[in-house]
Amino acid sequence: MTTESMDITDRKLLNMVQSNFPMVEEPYGVIAEDLGISEAELLERLTELKRQNVVRQISAIFDTRRLGYKTTLVAFAYGDDDLHPGAIFINRHPGVSHNYAREGSYYNLWFTLAVPPDGDLAETVQWMAEKTNAIEFRIMPTIRFFKIGVNFDMVKRRSDAYNYNPDSGQTNGQANDQSRVPASDWNQAQEITEWDKQVIREAQEDLPLVSRPFDDMAQRLGLTVPELFAQLGEYQERKLMRRFSAVLYHRRSGFRANAMIVWKVPPERSEEVGMIMAENPAVTHCYERPTFPDWEYSHFTMVHAPTRDECEEIGRNIAQATGINENLLLYSTREYKKTRVRYFVEDYERFWDSAEEAEAMAEALV
Repeated sequence: MTTESMDITDRKLLNMVQSNFPMVEEPYGVIAEDLGISEAELLERLTELKRQNVVRQISAIFDTRRLGYKTTLVAFAYGDDDLHPGAIFINRHPGVSHNYAREGSYYNLWFTLAVPPDGDLAETVQWMAEKTNAIEFRIMPTIRFFKIGVNFDMVKRRSDAYNYNPDSGQTNGQANDQSRVPASDWNQAQEITEWDKQVIREAQEDLPLVSRPFDDMAQRLGLTVPELFAQLGEYQERKLMRRFSAVLYHRRSGFRANAMIVWKVPPERSEEVGMIMAENPAVTHCYERPTFPDWEYSHFTMVHAPTRDECEEIGRNIAQATGINENLLLYSTREYKKTRVRYFVEDYERFWDSAEEAEAMAEALV
Protein backbone atom coordinates (compact mmCIF):
# COMPACT_ATOMS: atom_id res chain seq x y z
CA MET A 1 0.00 0.00 0.00
CA THR A 2 1.21 3.49 -0.83
CA THR A 3 0.01 6.67 0.80
CA GLU A 4 -1.46 7.68 -2.55
CA SER A 5 -3.69 4.60 -2.51
CA MET A 6 -5.21 5.49 0.86
CA ASP A 7 -8.53 7.24 0.65
CA ILE A 8 -9.68 9.94 3.05
CA THR A 9 -11.43 7.38 5.25
CA ASP A 10 -8.19 5.45 5.73
CA ARG A 11 -6.41 8.67 6.65
CA LYS A 12 -9.05 9.74 9.15
CA LEU A 13 -9.04 6.24 10.63
CA LEU A 14 -5.27 6.36 11.12
CA ASN A 15 -5.56 9.74 12.83
CA MET A 16 -8.15 8.39 15.23
CA VAL A 17 -6.46 5.15 16.26
CA GLN A 18 -3.07 6.74 16.93
CA SER A 19 -4.39 9.57 19.09
CA ASN A 20 -6.64 8.28 21.86
CA PHE A 21 -8.05 4.81 21.24
CA PRO A 22 -11.48 4.50 22.93
CA MET A 23 -11.42 2.36 26.08
CA VAL A 24 -14.90 0.91 25.63
CA GLU A 25 -16.21 -2.61 25.16
CA GLU A 26 -16.71 -2.19 21.39
CA PRO A 27 -14.09 0.42 20.41
CA TYR A 28 -14.06 -0.35 16.69
CA GLY A 29 -17.79 0.24 16.54
CA VAL A 30 -17.35 3.65 18.15
CA ILE A 31 -14.62 4.61 15.66
CA ALA A 32 -16.69 3.29 12.75
CA GLU A 33 -19.68 5.36 13.82
CA ASP A 34 -17.52 8.49 13.96
CA LEU A 35 -16.28 7.73 10.44
CA GLY A 36 -19.75 6.98 9.09
CA ILE A 37 -18.95 3.40 8.08
CA SER A 38 -19.87 -0.03 9.39
CA GLU A 39 -17.76 -1.83 11.97
CA ALA A 40 -17.18 -4.64 9.47
CA GLU A 41 -15.75 -2.20 6.93
CA LEU A 42 -13.56 -0.58 9.56
CA LEU A 43 -12.12 -3.94 10.62
CA GLU A 44 -11.43 -4.78 6.96
CA ARG A 45 -9.59 -1.49 6.53
CA LEU A 46 -7.53 -1.98 9.68
CA THR A 47 -6.71 -5.55 8.66
CA GLU A 48 -5.35 -4.32 5.33
CA LEU A 49 -3.45 -1.44 6.95
CA LYS A 50 -1.79 -3.92 9.30
CA ARG A 51 -1.08 -6.38 6.49
CA GLN A 52 0.68 -3.59 4.60
CA ASN A 53 2.70 -2.64 7.70
CA VAL A 54 1.12 0.80 7.96
CA VAL A 55 -0.33 0.06 11.41
CA ARG A 56 2.22 -1.69 13.57
CA GLN A 57 0.35 -2.35 16.79
CA ILE A 58 -2.58 -1.24 18.92
CA SER A 59 -1.84 -1.56 22.62
CA ALA A 60 -1.12 0.22 25.87
CA ILE A 61 1.94 2.48 26.00
CA PHE A 62 3.73 2.32 29.36
CA ASP A 63 6.38 4.56 30.90
CA THR A 64 9.56 2.50 30.91
CA ARG A 65 11.26 4.24 33.81
CA ARG A 66 8.27 4.25 36.11
CA LEU A 67 8.05 0.49 35.64
CA GLY A 68 11.59 0.25 37.02
CA TYR A 69 13.32 -0.41 33.71
CA LYS A 70 16.57 1.36 32.90
CA THR A 71 16.79 2.79 29.41
CA THR A 72 19.16 4.69 27.19
CA LEU A 73 20.03 5.69 23.65
CA VAL A 74 23.15 3.93 22.38
CA ALA A 75 25.41 4.90 19.48
CA PHE A 76 27.72 2.30 17.89
CA ALA A 77 30.43 2.85 15.30
CA TYR A 78 30.96 -0.04 12.86
CA GLY A 79 33.04 -0.81 9.84
CA ASP A 80 31.01 -1.31 6.68
CA ASP A 81 31.12 -5.13 6.84
CA ASP A 82 30.03 -5.30 10.48
CA LEU A 83 27.10 -2.87 10.45
CA HIS A 84 24.36 -5.15 9.13
CA PRO A 85 25.22 -8.31 11.11
CA GLY A 86 25.75 -6.18 14.21
CA ALA A 87 22.30 -4.60 13.83
CA ILE A 88 20.64 -7.98 13.37
CA PHE A 89 22.30 -9.35 16.49
CA ILE A 90 21.25 -6.31 18.54
CA ASN A 91 17.67 -6.68 17.26
CA ARG A 92 17.39 -9.95 19.15
CA HIS A 93 17.36 -8.25 22.53
CA PRO A 94 13.72 -7.69 23.68
CA GLY A 95 14.69 -4.39 25.28
CA VAL A 96 15.75 -2.92 21.92
CA SER A 97 12.71 -1.11 20.60
CA HIS A 98 14.21 1.17 17.91
CA ASN A 99 17.30 0.38 15.87
CA TYR A 100 18.44 2.54 12.93
CA ALA A 101 21.44 2.80 10.65
CA ARG A 102 22.12 6.52 10.32
CA GLU A 103 24.43 8.58 8.18
CA GLY A 104 26.01 11.89 9.02
CA SER A 105 28.35 11.06 11.89
CA TYR A 106 31.10 8.66 12.98
CA TYR A 107 28.49 6.60 14.84
CA ASN A 108 26.42 4.76 12.25
CA LEU A 109 24.05 2.59 14.32
CA TRP A 110 21.70 4.11 16.88
CA PHE A 111 19.34 2.11 19.07
CA THR A 112 17.33 2.39 22.27
CA LEU A 113 17.87 -0.20 24.96
CA ALA A 114 15.88 -1.02 28.08
CA VAL A 115 16.83 -3.61 30.70
CA PRO A 116 14.75 -4.96 33.60
CA PRO A 117 15.14 -3.57 37.12
CA ASP A 118 17.81 -6.14 37.94
CA GLY A 119 19.67 -5.61 34.63
CA ASP A 120 22.81 -3.57 33.97
CA LEU A 121 22.78 -1.19 30.99
CA ALA A 122 26.53 -0.66 30.81
CA GLU A 123 27.34 -4.37 30.98
CA THR A 124 24.73 -5.18 28.34
CA VAL A 125 26.04 -2.52 25.93
CA GLN A 126 29.66 -3.57 26.49
CA TRP A 127 28.75 -7.19 25.76
CA MET A 128 26.86 -6.20 22.61
CA ALA A 129 29.84 -4.17 21.40
CA GLU A 130 32.25 -7.04 21.95
CA LYS A 131 29.98 -9.59 20.28
CA THR A 132 29.40 -7.45 17.19
CA ASN A 133 32.90 -5.99 16.64
CA ALA A 134 31.83 -2.41 17.30
CA ILE A 135 34.75 -0.01 16.93
CA GLU A 136 33.44 2.35 19.60
CA PHE A 137 30.21 3.17 21.39
CA ARG A 138 28.56 5.86 23.48
CA ILE A 139 25.83 5.42 26.07
CA MET A 140 23.56 8.48 26.03
CA PRO A 141 20.83 8.34 28.71
CA THR A 142 18.24 11.07 28.96
CA ILE A 143 19.21 13.92 31.25
CA ARG A 144 15.96 15.76 30.68
CA PHE A 145 12.84 15.20 28.63
CA PHE A 146 11.29 18.10 26.81
CA LYS A 147 8.83 16.20 24.64
CA ILE A 148 7.63 12.73 23.72
CA GLY A 149 4.63 12.69 21.43
CA VAL A 150 4.65 10.94 18.10
CA ASN A 151 1.62 11.78 16.00
CA PHE A 152 1.25 11.91 12.23
CA ASP A 153 -1.63 13.87 10.77
CA MET A 154 -2.45 11.61 7.85
CA VAL A 155 -5.09 13.95 6.45
CA LYS A 156 -2.80 17.00 6.31
CA ARG A 157 0.22 14.74 5.65
CA ARG A 158 2.49 16.28 8.24
CA SER A 159 3.84 15.51 11.68
CA ASP A 160 1.59 16.98 14.36
CA ALA A 161 3.19 15.80 17.58
CA TYR A 162 1.47 16.70 20.82
CA ASN A 163 3.56 17.76 23.78
CA TYR A 164 3.93 15.02 26.38
CA ASN A 165 6.60 16.06 28.86
CA PRO A 166 7.23 13.64 31.75
CA ASP A 167 9.49 16.20 33.38
CA SER A 168 6.39 18.28 34.06
CA GLY A 169 3.48 15.89 33.65
CA GLN A 170 2.25 18.14 30.84
CA THR A 171 0.26 16.51 28.07
CA ASN A 172 -1.12 18.02 24.88
CA GLY A 173 -0.73 21.52 23.60
CA GLN A 174 2.18 23.85 23.70
CA ALA A 175 4.72 24.23 26.45
CA ASN A 176 3.95 26.96 28.97
CA ASP A 177 5.40 28.43 32.13
CA GLN A 178 3.87 25.70 34.28
CA SER A 179 5.68 23.02 32.25
CA ARG A 180 9.00 24.52 33.30
CA VAL A 181 8.51 23.15 36.82
CA PRO A 182 9.80 19.56 36.74
CA ALA A 183 7.93 16.78 38.47
CA SER A 184 9.95 15.21 41.25
CA ASP A 185 9.20 11.60 40.40
CA TRP A 186 9.31 11.37 36.59
CA ASN A 187 12.48 9.27 36.57
CA GLN A 188 11.73 7.20 39.67
CA ALA A 189 10.50 3.63 39.61
CA GLN A 190 7.13 3.00 41.18
CA GLU A 191 6.14 -0.02 43.21
CA ILE A 192 4.99 -2.75 40.82
CA THR A 193 3.19 -5.77 42.24
CA GLU A 194 2.96 -9.22 40.69
CA TRP A 195 -0.63 -8.41 39.81
CA ASP A 196 0.48 -5.24 38.02
CA LYS A 197 2.94 -7.30 36.01
CA GLN A 198 0.18 -9.69 34.93
CA VAL A 199 -2.00 -6.83 33.72
CA ILE A 200 0.90 -5.11 31.95
CA ARG A 201 1.85 -8.34 30.15
CA GLU A 202 -1.68 -8.52 28.75
CA ALA A 203 -2.18 -4.83 27.94
CA GLN A 204 1.12 -4.51 26.05
CA GLU A 205 0.13 -7.12 23.46
CA ASP A 206 -1.41 -6.21 20.13
CA LEU A 207 -5.19 -5.78 20.39
CA PRO A 208 -7.10 -8.22 18.16
CA LEU A 209 -9.26 -6.92 15.33
CA VAL A 210 -12.58 -8.28 16.60
CA SER A 211 -15.73 -6.54 17.71
CA ARG A 212 -15.03 -6.95 21.45
CA PRO A 213 -11.21 -6.99 21.63
CA PHE A 214 -10.90 -6.55 25.39
CA ASP A 215 -13.04 -9.56 26.38
CA ASP A 216 -10.34 -12.23 26.17
CA MET A 217 -7.80 -10.02 27.93
CA ALA A 218 -10.19 -9.42 30.82
CA GLN A 219 -11.12 -13.09 31.03
CA ARG A 220 -7.47 -14.17 31.22
CA LEU A 221 -7.03 -11.79 34.14
CA GLY A 222 -10.23 -12.92 35.87
CA LEU A 223 -11.82 -9.49 35.46
CA THR A 224 -14.90 -8.03 33.87
CA VAL A 225 -14.19 -5.59 31.04
CA PRO A 226 -15.24 -2.57 33.18
CA GLU A 227 -12.88 -3.79 35.90
CA LEU A 228 -10.08 -4.04 33.34
CA PHE A 229 -10.74 -0.46 32.20
CA ALA A 230 -10.72 0.70 35.83
CA GLN A 231 -7.35 -0.99 36.36
CA LEU A 232 -5.86 0.63 33.25
CA GLY A 233 -7.33 3.96 34.32
CA GLU A 234 -5.53 3.61 37.64
CA TYR A 235 -2.27 3.04 35.77
CA GLN A 236 -2.85 6.26 33.84
CA GLU A 237 -3.42 8.14 37.09
CA ARG A 238 -0.18 6.69 38.46
CA LYS A 239 1.54 7.65 35.16
CA LEU A 240 2.57 4.06 34.60
CA MET A 241 0.55 4.02 31.38
CA ARG A 242 0.48 6.97 28.99
CA ARG A 243 -2.39 5.92 26.75
CA PHE A 244 -3.87 3.13 24.64
CA SER A 245 -3.21 3.75 20.95
CA ALA A 246 -1.91 2.56 17.63
CA VAL A 247 1.63 3.12 16.40
CA LEU A 248 2.32 3.53 12.69
CA TYR A 249 5.30 2.58 10.58
CA HIS A 250 6.20 6.10 9.58
CA ARG A 251 7.85 5.07 6.30
CA ARG A 252 4.79 3.11 5.17
CA SER A 253 2.62 6.04 6.26
CA GLY A 254 4.28 8.42 3.81
CA PHE A 255 6.86 9.94 6.17
CA ARG A 256 9.87 8.45 4.42
CA ALA A 257 12.47 10.90 5.70
CA ASN A 258 13.52 10.54 9.32
CA ALA A 259 16.20 12.78 10.80
CA MET A 260 17.65 12.89 14.27
CA ILE A 261 18.82 16.50 14.48
CA VAL A 262 21.45 16.99 17.18
CA TRP A 263 22.37 20.45 18.46
CA LYS A 264 25.26 22.12 20.29
CA VAL A 265 23.47 24.09 23.00
CA PRO A 266 25.28 26.20 25.62
CA PRO A 267 24.59 24.73 29.10
CA GLU A 268 23.16 28.02 30.36
CA ARG A 269 20.51 27.89 27.61
CA SER A 270 19.69 24.19 27.94
CA GLU A 271 16.18 24.50 29.35
CA GLU A 272 15.18 27.58 27.37
CA VAL A 273 16.21 26.05 24.05
CA GLY A 274 14.71 22.65 24.84
CA MET A 275 11.32 24.20 25.54
CA ILE A 276 11.38 26.14 22.28
CA MET A 277 12.31 23.01 20.33
CA ALA A 278 9.47 21.08 21.96
CA GLU A 279 6.92 23.63 20.78
CA ASN A 280 7.53 22.75 17.13
CA PRO A 281 4.77 20.28 16.07
CA ALA A 282 7.15 18.58 13.64
CA VAL A 283 9.37 17.50 16.56
CA THR A 284 8.20 14.16 17.93
CA HIS A 285 10.91 13.72 20.58
CA CYS A 286 13.15 16.24 22.28
CA TYR A 287 15.77 15.27 24.86
CA GLU A 288 18.89 16.58 26.55
CA ARG A 289 21.68 13.97 26.67
CA PRO A 290 25.29 13.91 27.92
CA THR A 291 28.16 15.22 25.84
CA PHE A 292 31.62 13.71 25.34
CA PRO A 293 34.97 14.99 24.07
CA ASP A 294 34.14 13.61 20.61
CA TRP A 295 30.42 14.42 20.84
CA GLU A 296 29.42 17.95 21.83
CA TYR A 297 25.76 17.73 20.85
CA SER A 298 23.49 17.90 23.90
CA HIS A 299 19.98 18.28 22.46
CA PHE A 300 18.30 15.69 20.24
CA THR A 301 15.18 16.42 18.19
CA MET A 302 13.46 13.76 16.09
CA VAL A 303 11.63 14.89 12.98
CA HIS A 304 9.72 12.97 10.31
CA ALA A 305 8.61 14.29 6.94
CA PRO A 306 7.78 13.00 3.45
CA THR A 307 11.12 14.26 2.08
CA ARG A 308 14.61 15.22 3.25
CA ASP A 309 14.07 18.74 1.99
CA GLU A 310 11.18 19.11 4.41
CA CYS A 311 13.30 17.74 7.28
CA GLU A 312 15.93 20.34 6.46
CA GLU A 313 13.28 23.06 6.41
CA ILE A 314 12.18 21.97 9.89
CA GLY A 315 15.80 22.16 11.02
CA ARG A 316 16.10 25.71 9.68
CA ASN A 317 12.90 26.71 11.48
CA ILE A 318 14.23 25.34 14.77
CA ALA A 319 17.55 27.13 14.26
CA GLN A 320 15.78 30.40 13.57
CA ALA A 321 13.52 30.02 16.63
CA THR A 322 16.37 29.14 19.01
CA GLY A 323 19.34 30.96 17.55
CA ILE A 324 21.27 27.67 17.66
CA ASN A 325 22.96 26.94 14.35
CA GLU A 326 25.50 24.20 15.11
CA ASN A 327 23.74 20.94 14.33
CA LEU A 328 23.93 17.67 12.46
CA LEU A 329 21.08 15.97 10.61
CA LEU A 330 21.49 12.22 11.02
CA TYR A 331 19.20 10.58 8.49
CA SER A 332 18.13 6.98 8.91
CA THR A 333 19.31 4.87 5.98
CA ARG A 334 17.76 1.67 7.27
CA GLU A 335 15.20 0.91 9.96
CA TYR A 336 16.24 -2.37 11.53
CA LYS A 337 13.68 -2.49 14.29
CA LYS A 338 10.74 -0.49 15.53
CA THR A 339 8.55 -2.03 18.16
CA ARG A 340 7.49 -1.56 21.75
CA VAL A 341 9.48 -2.89 24.66
CA ARG A 342 7.84 -5.98 26.12
CA TYR A 343 7.86 -5.65 29.89
CA PHE A 344 8.10 -8.40 32.48
CA VAL A 345 8.36 -11.13 29.89
CA GLU A 346 9.23 -14.52 31.29
CA ASP A 347 12.37 -16.36 30.27
CA TYR A 348 13.92 -13.07 29.11
CA GLU A 349 17.08 -14.63 27.75
CA ARG A 350 15.32 -16.95 25.33
CA PHE A 351 14.94 -14.08 22.89
CA TRP A 352 18.65 -14.15 22.22
CA ASP A 353 18.14 -17.39 20.32
CA SER A 354 15.67 -15.87 17.88
CA ALA A 355 18.06 -14.97 15.05
CA GLU A 356 15.64 -15.83 12.24
CA GLU A 357 12.91 -13.70 13.81
CA ALA A 358 15.30 -10.74 14.12
CA GLU A 359 16.35 -11.05 10.47
CA ALA A 360 12.74 -11.35 9.33
CA MET A 361 11.78 -8.23 11.29
CA ALA A 362 14.58 -6.23 9.72
CA GLU A 363 13.62 -7.39 6.23
CA ALA A 364 9.97 -6.49 6.80
CA LEU A 365 10.93 -2.92 7.60
CA VAL A 366 13.02 -2.26 4.49
